[in-house]
Amino acid sequence: MTDRIEMSACTSVMVGKQASLDGATYISRNEDRLVAIHPKRFLVQPAVSGRQEIYKSPYNGLTVPLPESGYRYTSTPNADESEGPNEEDGFNEKNVGESATESVYANKRVLAYDPFVKNGLAEDSMTTLVLPFIDSARDGVRYLGELVKKYGSAEGNGVQFNDADEVWYMEIVTGHQWVAVRIPDDCYAVAANQIAIEDIDFNDPDNYMWADGIQEFVEKHGLNPDEDRWNFRHIFGTDTEKDHHYNTPRVWYAQRYLNPEIEQDPESPDLPFIRKASRKISVEDIQYILKSHYNETKYDPLGSGSEHDRKTYRAISLSRTANSHILQMRNSHENEAAGVQWIGFGVPSFCPHVPFFTNANDTDVSYRELPEEMSLDSAYWLYETLAMVVESHYAEFIQDDLDYQKELSQWARTKIEEVDQVAKKMSGKELTKYLTEQNHLIAQHYNKETKKLLAKLTKQGAELSKLTFKMDPNL
Repeated sequence: MTDRIEMSACTSVMVGKQASLDGATYISRNEDRLVAIHPKRFLVQPAVSGRQEIYKSPYNGLTVPLPESGYRYTSTPNADESEGPNEEDGFNEKNVGESATESVYANKRVLAYDPFVKNGLAEDSMTTLVLPFIDSARDGVRYLGELVKKYGSAEGNGVQFNDADEVWYMEIVTGHQWVAVRIPDDCYAVAANQIAIEDIDFNDPDNYMWADGIQEFVEKHGLNPDEDRWNFRHIFGTDTEKDHHYNTPRVWYAQRYLNPEIEQDPESPDLPFIRKASRKISVEDIQYILKSHYNETKYDPLGSGSEHDRKTYRAISLSRTANSHILQMRNSHENEAAGVQWIGFGVPSFCPHVPFFTNANDTDVSYRELPEEMSLDSAYWLYETLAMVVESHYAEFIQDDLDYQKELSQWARTKIEEVDQVAKKMSGKELTKYLTEQNHLIAQHYNKETKKLLAKLTKQGAELSKLTFKMDPNL
């Protein structure tokens, strides 16, 4: 096994049910990779029972006996699974969501006493080994914590879980040490490749969870720099030049958008992890953040700032975002169509998030099948192509692209409302079949509109060629 280097340098946004405009819980993330082309699929993995199977990670050899039974779940695996499935995100049939993982980095002091386990649990296996087997967001933390205790962790990871009632964020930072916090219902949280969780109240197990013995570990090795508090970020985290330019500015920008009344320094090591927004947060707000690149600031790499300013900070939306997802769980106690998984392939800034109902037994062929060579019949390749075309003539094409995204966003809300009204009258297999059919129609609509935009931009782009010369019209 080679050393893993920032295989997933991501940005995560979480929203509690009282903080959201529609009363849903949200977890979301841009899955960023090392290269611009990192093909992904969107699948429904079937429920299993009576299984006798051992899972072995192709990435690092982690070996885990699988439970005999597992729930149906959605996921976005790599097209090439030679280094593990990397299923990343989805909802299971119990309406529990997981997004794994946000890469996080511990300091050298703590790693000296609890180094990573070479063949321990890593991102490639995280969703596969957890999501099919959990019954709530809280249960997700418990279940994953048991796996880390038994097998150790191969790397630092932040993992999000949600259900209709709760949002939890868990940070695994050394070979065996981790904590998790319940995001308050009226708050949001943003994480960006830096240990984010702050004070832990060990007398409040309803809102905090932690690895067995973590307090003794810290005390034994003299790791707490504070005299009057137990701050996880201070004990286990980092505050480096890289953090100031690669990580913290992304949190700053998201909080600037949701709390514009608060003045903060984009390089501050003390940006709070959990905040109350100045307004209710919509799914479009989350999309805006995941699509953002310091828009309307001097730091925008596509903006008009100086060469220095435009290259100062790493943006949230990147060319190497393999998949951008938003897991929206509405009131599943009353609505069997409650789970919506918004999938964005291509560069988020230029491409839409497509909504899919997760009470389904299949996905559209354009998301299921992925040819090695580019084909516009494949959703992944279609959106990668759109992103490349728009950015190639950004000034000329961006308004058409934004109009297209706005129209699809409006269409999505109308479509979800229409499906909800029909779904109220259905249940069981009939409902699952209906929602699966609607997912196909949704995919086909987005694919059609995207191809129309590409055709329009291609015609416009032909007039922008530098290989042109104005001549006398009579010649």
